[in-house]
Amino acid sequence: QVQLVESGGGLVQTGGSLRLSCTASGSNFKTNAMAWYRQAPGKQRELVATITSGGSINYTDSVKGRFTISSDNAKTTVFLQMSSLKPDDTAVYYCNADITQAVGFMSFTTETYWGQGTQVTVSS
Repeated sequence: QVQLVESGGGLVQTGGSLRLSCTASGSNFKTNAMAWYRQAPGKQRELVATITSGGSINYTDSVKGRFTISSDNAKTTVFLQMSSLKPDDTAVYYCNADITQAVGFMSFTTETYWGQGTQVTVSS
């Protein structure tokens, strides 16, 4: 099993910045892609940004130019640097990872994992 642990949420004023982190832990695994989603009250969960192990990055239009996704060299931690925050960015932010793990001799499984979520609140 692999676990994703998030940190870095909080309360910030409009125009402020926050940095979210998410670290994957477990044994014998590699991340294929990691992403950040968010879910505001009464709304569906939406994809915010993705980064693949090859370095490809994508953002939803509403955060382009304000948010930056990155990962560490080991590709086990993903960061989301959020700047110029707006009240509309208020949501629970979830880390997501597509992970391949060795489960036996020449045996692998690929699964999607989710973090527990971290609250980001932007006050006006």
